[in-house]
Amino acid sequence: MTETGIGRREATVSDVARLARVSKATAARALGDYGAVSDGVRDRVQKAADELGYRPNALARTMSTGRSHTLGIVIGDIENPFFAKATRGAADVAAEAGYDLILSNSDEELAAEAKAVAVQLAKRVDGLLIAPASSLAPGNLQSVLDARRPLVLFDRTVPGVEVDAVITDNRAGARQLTELLLKAGHRRIAFISTLAHEGGFRAGEVLSSSAVGDRVLGFLETLTEAGVPHPESFVHLNARRDGVEVLAARLLGGADPVTAIIASDSLIALAAFRAARERSVSIPDQLSLVGFDDADWMSLTTPGITVVEQPIHEIGAQATRMLLRRIAGDARPPETTLLAQRLVERGSVAAPAR
Repeated sequence: MTETGIGRREATVSDVARLARVSKATAARALGDYGAVSDGVRDRVQKAADELGYRPNALARTMSTGRSHTLGIVIGDIENPFFAKATRGAADVAAEAGYDLILSNSDEELAAEAKAVAVQLAKRVDGLLIAPASSLAPGNLQSVLDARRPLVLFDRTVPGVEVDAVITDNRAGARQLTELLLKAGHRRIAFISTLAHEGGFRAGEVLSSSAVGDRVLGFLETLTEAGVPHPESFVHLNARRDGVEVLAARLLGGADPVTAIIASDSLIALAAFRAARERSVSIPDQLSLVGFDDADWMSLTTPGITVVEQPIHEIGAQATRMLLRRIAGDARPPETTLLAQRLVERGSVAAPAR
């Protein structure tokens, strides 16, 4: 047995083989569950392994079988409840299939994403799930394909990268929220996103996140159809850089404040909610607030926050099922799965006070 860092000895395959009275090769096949081994020998080897406290060497198993039985997942923001739920969906399906899931966070930055992908590939994951940091920069994804690892995108797509993807109908969700506010009488409606973007938003621009881009498109289409002039002026990006609460406070102040806010995720909605409370702006009497993703707090506040709910757990779960099929050899053409969103109305919308 080999020496460990705390003085105890760690059992090896040779130790197990000696106790089980089989060859090292036979013990390795029995422990790795590959090759031809009789049930009686397998049981004897496993009993010996249990008695010695043998722990399999994952790297050695990977080298011998070509599979690590691990999947990698690269998410945009570990603090965002959306990614927590999507990761749980992925982990549940992976565990059921006998796979471990290795998590990396890109912080929505390409350099961090490149490092995360490199680490995952170095760990010899069998496939990768990625929420791309940018829908306009495919380089980090190409490195996965060059390594001949199956890849499935979730939450966002990247034009030109021909792989499976699981997304939701963000355009329709944004239209639902905007229509709801318009029917209540609102015309000064702000759309807020943390998406990094150079300069102010201009109509017709392609954004670096396909998910946010689809939401902005649904928002602009609906305002335009309602005859709201210059709807692009109500799109506010870079909220992380500028500070969401600072931006929300600015939009709520001044001579012509907005009367409604659409938050692109639950963290933005929470910051806007706090900004309104700090300025004694009543929801919904003075401000209507709606958003994407139904975080736990949104049903517990007074009033509850109206949201478009995404099937977040299913996004991660479905993406993982697709990845496992590819690992198993499915060679069908790539497909994009579009999941529906659901409007959940609560008490945060009312007619504008002015």
